[in-house]
Amino acid sequence: MSGVPDSRGTDRRAFVVGHPIAHSRSPLIHGHWLAEHGIPGSYQRLDVAPAAFPDFIRALPASGYRGGNVTIPHKEAAFALVDTLTPRAKTIGAVNTLVVEPDGRIRGDNTDAPGFCAHLDQSLGTAWPERAGGTAVVLGAGGAARAIVVGLAERGVRRIRVANRTVSRAEAVAALAPGIGEPLAWDDLPAALAEAGLLVNTTSLGMKGQPPLALDLAPMPADAAVADIVYAPLETGLLATARRRGLAAVDGLGMLLHQAVPGFEAWFGLRPAVTPALRDRIVADLTR
Repeated sequence: MSGVPDSRGTDRRAFVVGHPIAHSRSPLIHGHWLAEHGIPGSYQRLDVAPAAFPDFIRALPASGYRGGNVTIPHKEAAFALVDTLTPRAKTIGAVNTLVVEPDGRIRGDNTDAPGFCAHLDQSLGTAWPERAGGTAVVLGAGGAARAIVVGLAERGVRRIRVANRTVSRAEAVAALAPGIGEPLAWDDLPAALAEAGLLVNTTSLGMKGQPPLALDLAPMPADAAVADIVYAPLETGLLATARRRGLAAVDGLGMLLHQAVPGFEAWFGLRPAVTPALRDRIVADLTR
């Protein structure tokens, strides 16, 4: 994608929209890349209440923004309001990235899925889908689980088992990966972990202010990996347990960083890299 500005002006503008939004680290990520590459532009936080979100979307083509990120609680609403959807966003049923096309149409994408997999590539090497026979266990059945199951399926994981205390919700998420997705009762986790090359926690358990995720990782194969999408704290109890067990541990910050890459490319015309310097900047902000 070219770095040459299009007819909508030289100063490119993008945003992250949510309610509340003050906690978002996305402006730090995109601001780092804008400065790193000397791109004239800005990336702003926008607090929009749910009742006002449809009007916000309708006004977007005339706003001067190239697009932006969508966070809680607007991802499902954005899915229903945009003009076009990528196939991935259609499958997941939620949008986290908006692009205003030159003709004014709004395209919705979901970059959480490739962002998660790109972080695994960077942390584990690109052969991670083959770990322990290509079986992954995903904990949780919310929006993040939906994106991650779709991402794992896209990358060729051969068996994806979705565990949730409400089995019907696990069934719905597993169905996003036809032929390879399976629902899993929470009580059946020990046996499932014995066959898993990758365990992914998509629940809020272990996050600051939430109960810990108490899980025995002893059954897991010695070459398995454990990923947690929680990044506050960076070292969750689950990841600490994985490291003590000698398993590869992948924290949640990388997913946040990598999911931002496609949007930045679409809005600012250059594909940025997730570097140690960027990670260090966000970690410093998290630990203030």
